Amino acid sequence: MNYLIELNSSIADFSSKWASKSVSLTGMTIPLISAALLTLSGCTTTQSLTPQQCQDSNWQEVGYADGLQGRSGAYFGHYADRCARVGGVMPNRIQWEQGRLQGLKKYCTELNAYKLGREGYDWQPVCPLEGIEKLEEAYAQGRYYYIRQRDLDYLRSPYPFGYGPGRFGYGYHPFGFGW
Repeated sequence: MNYLIELNSSIADFSSKWASKSVSLTGMTIPLISAALLTLSGCTTTQSLTPQQCQDSNWQEVGYADGLQGRSGAYFGHYADRCARVGGVMPNRIQWEQGRLQGLKKYCTELNAYKLGREGYDWQPVCPLEGIEKLEEAYAQGRYYYIRQRDLDYLRSPYPFGYGPGRFGYGYHPFGFGW
């Protein structure tokens, strides 16, 4: 059970946050990092479950964890595909959906929407339509704070406009001299 929850969150969160932080890198570094991240994410999504994990997992807990992350009902297909590949018992969709709906109750709160925006995560459109305006407003406020803080950090950096050591192998020389 813990295997499924960790698979859902750990590497995906790490790679998305790290990729967003690496935008300021230059030259060949970005394509190399992108290739490495795609390779790693491919490894995490192609891991199959064992027949034992398909049979013994508490699908309500798995659904609850998916609901906390804002996963849609279509995500259940990933589990069904993985279990079908190993010839395991098909996962229980009813239990998974019950757990997911419980997790969505915590995901679809104004505080969570604000926190997601403030931390730079994307908002997933899985919440019920009643009260959606408040959730979107909370997310927009958090996102505004995140973007503002990111821009301030960029401007406070020692070389905010790309000048400096490491940029094309030389530093910024305001008058063309290398001293």
